[in-house]
Amino acid sequence: MNAADSQIDYGSANNEHSRDYLTIYIAEQIFGIPVLQVQDVLRSQKVTRIPLAPKEVAGSLNLRGRIVTAINVRSKLGLPISNDDSHDMSVVVEHDDELYSLVIDKVGDVLSLKQDAFEKTPATLNPLWRDISLGIHQMQSELLIIMDVPKLIDSVHV
Repeated sequence: MNAADSQIDYGSANNEHSRDYLTIYIAEQIFGIPVLQVQDVLRSQKVTRIPLAPKEVAGSLNLRGRIVTAINVRSKLGLPISNDDSHDMSVVVEHDDELYSLVIDKVGDVLSLKQDAFEKTPATLNPLWRDISLGIHQMQSELLIIMDVPKLIDSVHV
């Protein structure tokens, strides 16, 4: 498959038929977060554990004077927690006037994806993953799951 066959549109920022996504990786799976929801991208941060918080809540951190709840997305997706969190990254998003840090494995690129290639979430996708998915984009060699960030945050019960 050559670049012309791809569903990725890298160039046209004002193309009304495409949307921009920040790609993130969790356990080698690629996810997309609508770029307009992203407030910040952070390297590994010191997170203070919160007693009695749900297991998905990694803790809280201070971001320029604001307290931010850190959510371990691996835990939310039913994946084992990484033993080496020194290389974790975070994507900071805002939801209901609060900041949340989504703790992930790594950040990829920003992709402009054509909306006509957007597909519904397949019924065969893991139910934990399907619950936080808006849909998918079939990439050349992998499946990009578009993350429903508000639903992810709401499902953690912070």
